[in-house]
Amino acid sequence: MTELIAGLSGIMVGFVVLIVLFVIVIYNKLVRLRDTAQGLWSEIDIWLKKRYELVPNLVMTVKAYAAHEGSLFEKFSEAGYSAAMASSHAERAQAEKTFNETLKDISALAEAYPELKVDANFSRLQSQLADLENNVGQASDYYNATVRDLNNLIETFPSNVIASSFKIKREKLFETETGEADK
Repeated sequence: MTELIAGLSGIMVGFVVLIVLFVIVIYNKLVRLRDTAQGLWSEIDIWLKKRYELVPNLVMTVKAYAAHEGSLFEKFSEAGYSAAMASSHAERAQAEKTFNETLKDISALAEAYPELKVDANFSRLQSQLADLENNVGQASDYYNATVRDLNNLIETFPSNVIASSFKIKREKLFETETGEADK
């Protein structure tokens, strides 16, 4: 009889150890995804700040050819300031939409001035801007994929129990100018 009790005790201890190991593995995965998402958000923020620093040079180049478009440049300055000052993900996404719309208006304005298109400084700035846009796109794609993985883990059983126990919250996707999260 004692052998049976000892055997059952061993099985129960083994079961408890497996449950504890499972909780540790899921918790570590949740933390790793959360920390990766936060790091990627920082990377997106860096690329966006570099873009905000580059774009005024582009605007000054365009302004030299189209000085009478003052309201557009003022609108652009306001959009850039709002985007740079946004504190939350949602505020940043909304400010980015406005900033990108204004940037498109400036690019359209550049199309109206053929001499601007051949300006070496303008071409160089456009190329740098395209590179930065590409970096933002790649970083936001990776960020959104990581956030989707984290959010899926938070919402599925049994990891949702562990996430709620340790107060690990869902993250928001970074939305582009189209209003949809990057695919």
